[in-house]
Amino acid sequence: MTISVAYWCVLAAALLPYVWTVLAKSRGQRYDNREPRAWLARQDDPRVQRANAAQLNAFEAFPAFAAGVVLADLAGVPDARIALLAVVFVIARVLHGVFYVAGIAPARSLVWFVGLACAIGLIAQAATAVH
Repeated sequence: MTISVAYWCVLAAALLPYVWTVLAKSRGQRYDNREPRAWLARQDDPRVQRANAAQLNAFEAFPAFAAGVVLADLAGVPDARIALLAVVFVIARVLHGVFYVAGIAPARSLVWFVGLACAIGLIAQAATAVH
């Protein structure tokens, strides 16, 4: 694997919140684009609320992951290791959103932790890299 795999994973992770955004806004009652946040707050469908929460969580998880990939690359961490952690992160984050929308909290929490561990792992690898 090359570092470009990890960079593609950064792009995938950057776009992933919008998947949950579209899902949240497509399931509710008569979407109002003039006040989208107020509209989301008024929705009673738990799937809409969970999809919105998945969106917010995906946005929250992204910065540490993206920084981890860049820092690990700059620090000279082996490309294959960066790519592996990046791919696992993206898989975990996709599953996180799926489990979130489906209301499967234990599995959601498990994959959330896996994603966090990958982001921390990337940053830790960068911090301990020997040049």
